[in-house]
Amino acid sequence: MKPFLETLPPEVDTKLQNIKPPEEQAHIQVVTDLIDNGSFGEQWLVVTDERLLVIPTEGADGVVEVPLKVITETRIEELVGAGRLEVEHGEGEPTYLYYSNSLSPKFAEVAEAIKQLTKGEAPMLPTEVERTRCDTCGRLLPEKDGVCLACVKTWDTLKRIIRYLAPYKVKVVILMIFVAASPIINLFPPLIVRYMVDNVIAPLAGTGLTLSEGFEMLRSPVGGLLGILCLTFLFEIIAGLLRADVSSRTCRYIRGQLFEHVQYMPLRFYGKRQLGNLISRFTNDADRVEMFLLLGLPFMLRNVLMLIGTLVVCLSMSWRLTFFALMPVPLIMLGGVVIWRRMRSIWPRWHAKWSQLSSHLNESISGIRVVKAFAQEDREAMRFNARNEELWSVSVTGERHWHLFFAVMNFILTFGMFFIWYFGGLQVIREELTVGTLLAFTRFLFQLYQPLQFFSQLNNFVSRAFAGAERIFEIMDTRSELSEDPEATAMPQMEGRVAFENVTFGYDPGKPVLNEIDLDVEPGEMIGLVGKSGVGKSTMINLICRFYDVNRGSVTIDGVDIRKIRLEDLRRHIGMVHQDIFLFDGTIAENIGYGKPGATLDEIISAAVAAEVHEFIAAKPDGYDMKVGERGGQLSGGEKQRIAIARAILHDPKILILDEATSSLDSATEKKIQAAIARLVKGRTTFAIAHRLSTLRNADRLIVLDDGEVAEVGTHEELMNRKGIFYDLVHTQQQTSAIIAVGGGKDDPSQGRR
Repeated sequence: MKPFLETLPPEVDTKLQNIKPPEEQAHIQVVTDLIDNGSFGEQWLVVTDERLLVIPTEGADGVVEVPLKVITETRIEELVGAGRLEVEHGEGEPTYLYYSNSLSPKFAEVAEAIKQLTKGEAPMLPTEVERTRCDTCGRLLPEKDGVCLACVKTWDTLKRIIRYLAPYKVKVVILMIFVAASPIINLFPPLIVRYMVDNVIAPLAGTGLTLSEGFEMLRSPVGGLLGILCLTFLFEIIAGLLRADVSSRTCRYIRGQLFEHVQYMPLRFYGKRQLGNLISRFTNDADRVEMFLLLGLPFMLRNVLMLIGTLVVCLSMSWRLTFFALMPVPLIMLGGVVIWRRMRSIWPRWHAKWSQLSSHLNESISGIRVVKAFAQEDREAMRFNARNEELWSVSVTGERHWHLFFAVMNFILTFGMFFIWYFGGLQVIREELTVGTLLAFTRFLFQLYQPLQFFSQLNNFVSRAFAGAERIFEIMDTRSELSEDPEATAMPQMEGRVAFENVTFGYDPGKPVLNEIDLDVEPGEMIGLVGKSGVGKSTMINLICRFYDVNRGSVTIDGVDIRKIRLEDLRRHIGMVHQDIFLFDGTIAENIGYGKPGATLDEIISAAVAAEVHEFIAAKPDGYDMKVGERGGQLSGGEKQRIAIARAILHDPKILILDEATSSLDSATEKKIQAAIARLVKGRTTFAIAHRLSTLRNADRLIVLDDGEVAEVGTHEELMNRKGIFYDLVHTQQQTSAIIAVGGGKDDPSQGRR
């Protein structure tokens, strides 16, 4: 279903058909969640070729109709906790449509589409919108495009977690044996105590036994208790070691799979998510799953067996006392169901708030230079405190619910002990029950209530773990990078002939960035991509690298559609030098050799010499072993760009991408980089993007893009003589440079004398 052509309910569809002629096409059909007085309710907005209609869901009347030709302005306005679509027209008061904040992104697109329709243009609506509500139950999602935990089946999540234990099934079986043995062994101590009291201590209490005789009588049962204690201790040690090993290995396996999956996610995926949000999957969420495997799953088995075993023994000893002991249990179970539902809604919100805090923290630290440059430390602290306050609020709400329930549960369970002593004491007085049996029963009561207390705590524990697991599974269930054709062509060698054939593409198919692009590039040819910001230059590069697939048409290399080429081969033959150079936190040699694993030091040095960077590296105390710091923070901009060029030279691609590779540099550094680039482009098909148009004089052809289309093609000289779009861009840039020179730019000699 198209997101802006929602299915009308029958009563609304009937009203629409009574107004709209059959031949009139509806472009927009969306529902709001607020009515005119601000109350929750549904109204439908329908926009056709000729008119705009607001149709209430209830009632026979109230339809508002506005012809498109009289609409003068369409805008959206933010209100407190809501928004409003305002349509001005020449027929009285404006028409208003209200909606909650969760629908704001959708109505922002609707407003733009209405403007296009009033101009007689086809509406450009996205085919995908971020989900803020669950498609099944309609609840607000904890984060955009997130998972609705209310609709997740708990058992499905549990089974999926257990499947990750499969590689370690032998250790898991051994662990379960030791875990199961412990509660079974613990059934014997109360029975031994009953035997000692009823058969040793009570009958012989008044017989005047000596100490040695009493010790002889008690030696066997006390020895049995000591043996069971030692055996239990041994089993606990072995089970604990196995738990730690299995849980850590499983979590390592999950993190590894998650990281591998994230590596192959398309760029579109990263554009919709914050970095801190993703990192929290590897840290908090994975830790929750690990703790569940370490403490949750094994102890669930242990306490289930303890509960069943204790219940069976208690029933065999006295069904009446067992009945009294279980009287508080229904209240505990009822409370557990209630608290489970509440915690299932609270902990997903906690995870979302924590992700937002992590994202803000990552952004603030990464941009600390900008923060300090504008003296915005206090502002960032206020923003962080606001996020921190939101996280604290959700945490406190969850902990209050949980601790209140736990306190009430413990209070209720004390009545069970009261019932046992009272009614059990009466049975002992009436000689219906032995003292040993009563004492054993009080011990069994603790073993009966302990699993109940555990399961009440498990409520809170499992809610957090399952919320974290679902956030991990949400990422792992997202389709990975553009799928490779099973019959993809292996291309160990390429000539570098690139062709765009009637290519149309938009990051959202409903909003194309490139329109019917046709371009043939010969091997070894240098192409300069020119145009204003946002016309599609970087988009063409993204398509060549197959970071995205075209919507229509095809991009071919050596006559083969890139969708039919193995991704590994395609990207092995493409090298890139970006404006924003990214270096990993390693040595200079490791960064240069990144594109060619296993490269020798001689190969790395040769690439550095060609990139005009060897001299500066050799002057460093550690030379090629110098650590560049996070994102290359120990190097200057020019040094990082030359290292990136050396990396591209060593990679030895057939197709080279230069994206603003000489921007924001002083003249001396730029000359060195230009010399390095001149060596780099030899024999390679090159696509260069540069806002400083003078740097593209050596290009074989310049492709001028305008509004997503190829507007002009030619050499620098040809386009200047044509006096078209390119000529205007050059002229405007020259005027801007002259203004900067008057003020004293970075290349102004006077700057050095100030």
